[in-house]
Amino acid sequence: MNFKELCATRYSCRQYKSAPIPEETLDYIRECVRLAPSAVNLQPWRFLLITDAERLAQVKSCYKREWIETAPAIVICCTRRDEAWTRRCDQHNHSDIDIAIATEHLCLAASEQGLGNCWVCNFDVDKLNQTGIVPEGYEAAVLVPLGYAADQATEKKRKPMEEVWG
Repeated sequence: MNFKELCATRYSCRQYKSAPIPEETLDYIRECVRLAPSAVNLQPWRFLLITDAERLAQVKSCYKREWIETAPAIVICCTRRDEAWTRRCDQHNHSDIDIAIATEHLCLAASEQGLGNCWVCNFDVDKLNQTGIVPEGYEAAVLVPLGYAADQATEKKRKPMEEVWG
């Protein structure tokens, strides 16, 4: 599969099989994330792979959607604003951009390895922070459920090329 095909077939999976993910597959994804670029190469992030039942239940309770209960793993994508590059002219902190780049590396690597995944940003951050799972000084930016898909992709609606490029 080439990169364009990967981009076209990757979708937001919302139903997972209970099958465990092989460690070598997880290692491959970890390495792809590790290689992600960041502003000034500061890499202001930390990724937490959650697979044990107790912590997985805590994380899932922060996003009240029935479908997330099926995910056998969730990655918490965390950032550190104080370690990210800040543009001098307007003081714009790039931690959100950096974590987004690395998270998309995670999602594309997972998809390439045959795993379903989904960006989840609308979760209860305060509740997650109360679990003690997120290391001190880090902010949870995105949750990414991972697992073998038990659903099918729906049609992707994309704007025409002339509305995207101009």
